[in-house]
Amino acid sequence: MPYRAWFQCISGCDEKYELNEIVYQCKKCGDLLEVKHDMDKLRRHSSEHWKKLFDERYRRTRWPYGSSVWGKKEWVCPNVANENVVSLYEGGSNLFWAERLGKELGIADLWIKQCGNAHTGSFKDLGMTVLVSMVKQMIAEGKNIPAVACASTGDTSAALASYCAAAGILAIVFLPKNKVSHAQLIQPIANGALTLSIDTDFDGCMKLVREICSKNNIYLANSMNSLRIEGQKTVSMEIVQQFDWEVPDVVIVPGGNLGNTAALGKGFLMMKELGLIRKLPRIVCAQAAKANPLYLSYLKDFKEFTPIKAQKTLANAIQIGDPVSYKKAINVLKTFNGIVEQATEDELANASAQADKTGLFCCPHTGVALAVLIKLLKKNMIRPDEKVVVISTAHGLKFTEFKICYHENKLEEVNSRFANLPVEVSPQYDAVKTTICRKLEQMSS
Repeated sequence: MPYRAWFQCISGCDEKYELNEIVYQCKKCGDLLEVKHDMDKLRRHSSEHWKKLFDERYRRTRWPYGSSVWGKKEWVCPNVANENVVSLYEGGSNLFWAERLGKELGIADLWIKQCGNAHTGSFKDLGMTVLVSMVKQMIAEGKNIPAVACASTGDTSAALASYCAAAGILAIVFLPKNKVSHAQLIQPIANGALTLSIDTDFDGCMKLVREICSKNNIYLANSMNSLRIEGQKTVSMEIVQQFDWEVPDVVIVPGGNLGNTAALGKGFLMMKELGLIRKLPRIVCAQAAKANPLYLSYLKDFKEFTPIKAQKTLANAIQIGDPVSYKKAINVLKTFNGIVEQATEDELANASAQADKTGLFCCPHTGVALAVLIKLLKKNMIRPDEKVVVISTAHGLKFTEFKICYHENKLEEVNSRFANLPVEVSPQYDAVKTTICRKLEQMSS
């Protein structure tokens, strides 16, 4: 049974385009596009059929279905031939039961979806596998696409560079100078991407890459390209699948360019429409207080949205003042009885460190989501008896400078309540024993 998907304008003007067309915005009204699927054909199979099929494929070796994205190929991008799929076995990340952290926060059923446990260390792999696969498909069909480009605060560039390297396609990444970690900077360099360090912020990079792509036949890989959303929406599906097809009560996701918020909603809605789930969770978008345009809009009931100049924040991947996907995100939040909350630098850094002390190793963006969870629990906007999933977007090892400075109490605007520096001890038994005993006494008091 041939399945099909296409681009369609989100504004309702009914403009449609094939997925192999190089188009990012509606040519009629200029609004964003989204991928639409032939739901009537998908409905010809029962919900039990899809559950069984997805479970049979999950984490297996049969190409390309072992990938948690391509294991749901019919729902993601059926237009790509299997031989053109560019996959690095993405998805299948751990859904971590944060039992100890939950007890400390007063919530019994807290889970962390560790999307950073990925090939390039972030959730961006999930969307990039779809986008680069579609580019490879278009090249195979004869289209002239010399390179793929993106603006990035680190993680998108890493994913694009890796997947393009695997496909043999040139990646071009636009990075804001001195605004990404060394770990994030080295990834596209190592994978052979043309890496441009530009003296501006993310929004400035985004403006430049859009102009370059539009005038030079270079394919745009940022989240305004809705192919990425198709891969990222599988996070919703995978969470439900890992819960034996049960839906959590609340999902909290960090929000920068807001594509992930839109993607989560799309995944849940698709499952509900095709009968795999019966209810929808609440979706919470967590923003850094220094880059909070969606939060400011939420305070006005989304009646207006005004871009801002994002300030420097420890959560650099979401340091975005003019998010591309804000319309999609707002639509999702309205549908899901959503909440938008913000976290200060002190709140996000300490939330990340507190989680680390219970066995996690959180990026600062996960810290934003955890800080928002703490706030909403105190406000009784999340109940202690609810099943809550926090989306962890990147691996903590990408942010070692953040971690070191936290424990050395060198972060501006942050009082490091959980600092834990090495203890210098002389190489003598008694000195070592005394230090250990002192620590044990502190823990028992």
